[in-house]
Amino acid sequence: MLMANCSTQHSIQYGDEVIRFILRRQPSRTVQRLAIHVEPDGRVMVDAPEATPIDTVLMSVKKRSRWISQHVDAARERMAHVRPREYVSGESLHYLGRRYRLKVDIQIDSSPDARMRGGFIVVTVPEQSPAMIRAALDAWFRLRASELFADRLAAVAAPLRWVKQTPPTRLQFMKVQWGSCSPVGRITLNPLLVKAPRECIDYVLLHELCHLLHHNHSPKFYKTLDRHMPSWRAIKEKLDNMAEEVFRA
Repeated sequence: MLMANCSTQHSIQYGDEVIRFILRRQPSRTVQRLAIHVEPDGRVMVDAPEATPIDTVLMSVKKRSRWISQHVDAARERMAHVRPREYVSGESLHYLGRRYRLKVDIQIDSSPDARMRGGFIVVTVPEQSPAMIRAALDAWFRLRASELFADRLAAVAAPLRWVKQTPPTRLQFMKVQWGSCSPVGRITLNPLLVKAPRECIDYVLLHELCHLLHHNHSPKFYKTLDRHMPSWRAIKEKLDNMAEEVFRA
């Protein structure tokens, strides 16, 4: 994915359905083709060069209306039963694809802290505060992600001939994205991705590294993905099916 510079909302009619999408204008985008994404929560994003006429954008979206509608329906079905967390002991959490239970340990005068203990992720806080518990968990996931992503990025990038050195990276909590690659080659990764299995993490890393070669979702981009991870489609489906759990707040 590419980071946006200017966003506006638009819509088109597809039969009885209205497809709404966010258009992200990117002055630094060197590829002239539009890129259309359906995010895990069902939002439709369209990336386009700054000078692309709106009529051209609308026509491109209309041509892919059927594909967009199918993917939006699938995303909405996955998210239909998502319930917000209460951050209480016994709730289910994921780390590297495995299921753990949250255990809240109240210790007055303690500093918020999270750690893994057996089949539990134990969060120590001075009071039963959902916001404090969530902040401790986010810090724990971020720390784990920082260590793991650095190792996996080096491993995934090693056989890629176009990657001469490890690209600059940063971690950023995002509501609907696993990661992104800016036009200048900086990779942004969602720390919550550390909840997914390692093969899913490797897929996201490879996806973004492929954008260093192809800043789009063209046939050449997917051909490169196929060459370096033939099973990526099944892995992506597994990751998308975890979206409601990974992004649930």
